[in-house]
Amino acid sequence: MKISDFDYHLPEELIAQKPADKRDCSRLLVVHRDTGAVEHRHFFDILDYLKEGDCLVLNDSKVLPARLYGEKEKTGAKVEFLLTRRVNGDIWETMVKPGKRLKPGDSVMFSRSPLLRAEIKDFGPGGTRLAEFQYDGVFMERLEELGSMPLPPYIERASDIDDKERYQTVYCKDEGSVAAPTAGLHFTEELLEEAEKKGVELIYVTLHVGIGTFRPVKCENVEEHTMHFEEYSISDESARAINKAKREGRRIISVGTTSTRTVESAAYFAEGVQAGSVDAVKGQMPDGAVAGDGCWQVRSGEGSTGIFIYPGYEFKIVDSLITNFHLPKSTLLMLISALYDREKILEIYEEAVRERYRFFSYGDAMLIL
Repeated sequence: MKISDFDYHLPEELIAQKPADKRDCSRLLVVHRDTGAVEHRHFFDILDYLKEGDCLVLNDSKVLPARLYGEKEKTGAKVEFLLTRRVNGDIWETMVKPGKRLKPGDSVMFSRSPLLRAEIKDFGPGGTRLAEFQYDGVFMERLEELGSMPLPPYIERASDIDDKERYQTVYCKDEGSVAAPTAGLHFTEELLEEAEKKGVELIYVTLHVGIGTFRPVKCENVEEHTMHFEEYSISDESARAINKAKREGRRIISVGTTSTRTVESAAYFAEGVQAGSVDAVKGQMPDGAVAGDGCWQVRSGEGSTGIFIYPGYEFKIVDSLITNFHLPKSTLLMLISALYDREKILEIYEEAVRERYRFFSYGDAMLIL
């Protein structure tokens, strides 16, 4: 496959620069794979497509206010940090602007009272720096006070106070992402409560979205692309819930590509696991299991995934997907093209452009059934 196979024309004015006035007032394009039918709805209508027994798998990672503005202590020159990953303790991998000005031994002051400063310890991968922070009190509290939300590069404005709320899901709890799991941004607390009342099971997993999510595919041949790695975790409770649903033939609806990559990364084929067995959580054969028939399950635990899903991939866990509209030639567009026919996905994207849907992180949503 060629990278050009995943290209489409997107007018710049359709790239959403702000979120919808209310989370669930964004538009929703519904795709029925069995018939090819397409519906144009709003996200608050999504309960019309969910039924009792369905499982929504949601990524509860929280976005760090990872962009910091400071001054080089020696010269007073303006410096911008984007924290991308905690290496250990108070040492973070960070992207810096302007990169040429910061070398090992340099220090940057972000605030004198309460203190937040960083010393460059070494060069990191991909032009990053390894910076050690010194601070008063609790680091995450200083970051919350002084940091800005790391909006994607296609949002051509500075982040504001509203982004600290709207660029987070209402169910986020585990800090570590530098980009939001955007499919979840459309859910309100009330909508999730109504889903549960309808008998929909909410299952939470965690994948910390890294800066590599914005990295373009540079290979002409898609198969030659190497994905970035991201950390994920699945609790025993969540694994049990997913596995029980799979054994019972209930529908797993993934909220976003990050949730999808998490559960597909943790998938394994459990031979002899039949309905009613509750032991297959950590990838171990349950007592009394018989080799032969079985079903796909997920392992609980922590891991790092570089899974690359593109057409030809056979999904093990996910049955349906809620997702935003993705960039041309992106790995995320390739992922949804693996769930449904690539040519049909591109036709649907063309229809979304004609219908003036809003694209990317703060844009509208798609439900692939």
